[in-house]
Amino acid sequence: MKKRIIATLLTAVMAISLMACGGGSSSGSSTNAAGGDAGAQTAAADTGSGSAEYTIKIGHSDTTTNLIHVSLENFAAYVNEQSGGKVKVDIYAAEQLGSNAEMAEMVEMGSLDAMMLPQGQIANYCPKINALGLPFLFSDYDSVYKVLDSEIGEELVADFESRNMIQIAYWENGLRQVTNSKKPINTPADLAGLKIRTPEDKMTIAIFTALGASPSPLAFSELYLALQQGTFDGQENPVSNIYANNFADVQKYLTITNHKYECKNMVFSLTKWNQYPEDVQNLLKEAAKKFGDEHRKAIVDSQEEQLAALQEKGMEVSTPDLAPFQEATKSVYDDFYAQNDWAQDLVTRIQAKMAE
Repeated sequence: MKKRIIATLLTAVMAISLMACGGGSSSGSSTNAAGGDAGAQTAAADTGSGSAEYTIKIGHSDTTTNLIHVSLENFAAYVNEQSGGKVKVDIYAAEQLGSNAEMAEMVEMGSLDAMMLPQGQIANYCPKINALGLPFLFSDYDSVYKVLDSEIGEELVADFESRNMIQIAYWENGLRQVTNSKKPINTPADLAGLKIRTPEDKMTIAIFTALGASPSPLAFSELYLALQQGTFDGQENPVSNIYANNFADVQKYLTITNHKYECKNMVFSLTKWNQYPEDVQNLLKEAAKKFGDEHRKAIVDSQEEQLAALQEKGMEVSTPDLAPFQEATKSVYDDFYAQNDWAQDLVTRIQAKMAE
């Protein structure tokens, strides 16, 4: 059954990719993170006619070959079908509407209906979610989901409402790994001086600074070219993103570190959300949970297959002893606790929830 699900999703990815090459059903054009033309990376979910009562525009930063886009397409089709054509969802991929930071501002102001908001940007509105990104806090996805699907998960995003936003479901980004073009990473010393691209996320920057690297943020849509040109030696992302964005073409070494976890969640503007009747709100919540769970499963189930494909393309994959990395990043916890009076209690409760 697991292989059948993976095969179905990968088939969908290939189909979407072919649509992108052929121009698809959307207007406009964009350049994807792998440097290729992606004419369909606009409103890729053409799920209804012009008679829809509600048209929802949702933006995200990933390419149309990413598993998150596949699940968003399924979300859009389901919402349109279940609403009898009343609700249409248009998906804008690959940062067409702006960077994650820019789209978040648009959602807050009410000029964009919704987006898939990554954890680092969520932290600008809900600081407690930073705790999820502490180094080596989670060793596997089961531990993550115990926390996110509990009352702690709700607590982490409670501050959204004061910023005119509402999160309707946790989706996935994943446990993150390191790639680079220079050498295998077996100890923290191997990271010394390497220029590592990070998202606009203070926690990630703190982790790689503690490990001795030279981290710097860059918009995801600009990353492939920056790696190709040698502006950065490496980057860090979940396996699914490394695979979907063809980073094997510009990076030689992949190190399985699971150094931090990140979610990427469906967030609406409250200005827009409050305009929807209750039945539409309920449908959107149900669909967001349903296809968020689908996306989680796809990320977990596809990792081994994607790693094998990356190795076939020439990447060298290694799994170092993580104890020295954990020791080197203890200061990140100390600083986090010193900066936030709620932090130590929150981390203690997260650890207790994982142990249940």
